[in-house]
Amino acid sequence: MSCESWLTQNPDAAAFKRNGDSIFRELALFQDYHGLPAFKDALVQFMSEIRGNKVSFDSNKLVLTAGATSANETLMFCLADPGDAFLLPTPYYPGFDRDLKWRTGAEIVPIQCTSSNGFRITESALEEAYKEAERRNLRVKGVLVTNPSNPLGTTLTKKELQLLLTFVSTKQIHLISDEIYSGTVFNSPKFVSVMEVLIENKYMYTEIWDRVHIVYSLSKDLGLPGFRVGAIYSNDDMVVSAATKMSSFGLISSQTQYLLSALLSDKKFTKNYVSENQKRLKKRHEMLVRGLKKIGIRCLESNAGLFCWVDMRHLLSSNTFDGEMELWKKIVYEVGLNISPGSSCHCTEPGWFRACFANMSEDTLNIAIQRLKAFVDSTDNKDDIQNQQHSNKKKSFSKWVFRLSFNERQRER
Repeated sequence: MSCESWLTQNPDAAAFKRNGDSIFRELALFQDYHGLPAFKDALVQFMSEIRGNKVSFDSNKLVLTAGATSANETLMFCLADPGDAFLLPTPYYPGFDRDLKWRTGAEIVPIQCTSSNGFRITESALEEAYKEAERRNLRVKGVLVTNPSNPLGTTLTKKELQLLLTFVSTKQIHLISDEIYSGTVFNSPKFVSVMEVLIENKYMYTEIWDRVHIVYSLSKDLGLPGFRVGAIYSNDDMVVSAATKMSSFGLISSQTQYLLSALLSDKKFTKNYVSENQKRLKKRHEMLVRGLKKIGIRCLESNAGLFCWVDMRHLLSSNTFDGEMELWKKIVYEVGLNISPGSSCHCTEPGWFRACFANMSEDTLNIAIQRLKAFVDSTDNKDDIQNQQHSNKKKSFSKWVFRLSFNERQRER
């Protein structure tokens, strides 16, 4: 059942009624910017369910925002001053350049991750990023990770999360875990929230406890980006207080909160919805990976998200970002497919692309793969022709040299 189907079966929620009576006037008046208690309670319960009920969340530590974009920017305002820096592992969501920097004056220093280990975060990469910030005279205030990753479609391991917690604890900085894709995990390993690792390692109420913050949203897990529902979760009372005051610049409407509190409280619906969504994502992911493999294109092994991290390095005219942009333009204008070049995600290696598979029908996905196959085949044919022409030129040159040398020898005789 989709959210739209749920609304059809629950007309009172859509009509803003309670026990058959309209509450439109009540919702139309000014509301407390802390948010509707019923919605906050329903949201933290849903967050726990998404994480297998391995962690619980306190609604008093939740700050509502108009989407994850607003949540991330609000956290930047709370944690960093203009000129301070946050470290982000590459490749990362291109929108962070806007969300974290434009109005806050904060800077991003990349944690350089590479394909040699599947773009995993390492201690050496963290330390090098920290040193790079120091070389640029930037004060590092924290690390921000997306788990599951956009654009990689992978989940962070417990080992990586532990490494991050140790690093931020040693440096006495913050950790923001953007977990807006937590309900999209369709394959093993399962999603592990940073909150779960905090509790397992008995970090509760230690100095690191207050410096870990979670960003969440219903845009991806429920497919409701237009509703603009996001949240910040923090154990730091000062962050919660400051972020709550700032949330008045980007509130979720009372009508939206009322509607979604009813939807999220329907446990049978949310359980079935998330399960079905994960099944469909898995099927669509397998279709794309299998289709690309048949035409000689591989993807980074992934288990979550709405996209694949596609390796097209072998199709580059040159192993440069100029070569990547040349290939991207061909795919956009000649093939008619809109994929994101890795350079837009600050990838350190040219030739990687993000391909979204969740926003189209299976028929459309098949057409996309067919178009890409035709493009790859034509590219291979051009290469074959060029190689043949090059080979013929070499042969002609060899024959010419042979004839010349033969004639010279004849004259010498």
